[in-house]
Amino acid sequence: MFTFETTDQKEVRRFRIAQFNGRTATARSAGATVTGHVRSIVEKKASVPAVWTITIIPEAPKRATVNLRTAPRVRTFAEDYL
Repeated sequence: MFTFETTDQKEVRRFRIAQFNGRTATARSAGATVTGHVRSIVEKKASVPAVWTITIIPEAPKRATVNLRTAPRVRTFAEDYL
């Protein structure tokens, strides 16, 4: 899990929308970039300005797909035309 704090209301709104819709969100914090599903957004009531703690569950990186088909053979029946 990746947890960070933010005071940016626009960023919090973006994460709440992603959480509500079940979409992935990308967070950039201190040079680290994490993409995953938002698990929770918690506001610290005692702080001024307002601070939110956001928890993201990272997704496994997508693997490159392997092409299992061979290249099409264009000249398969070329000898029939000779």
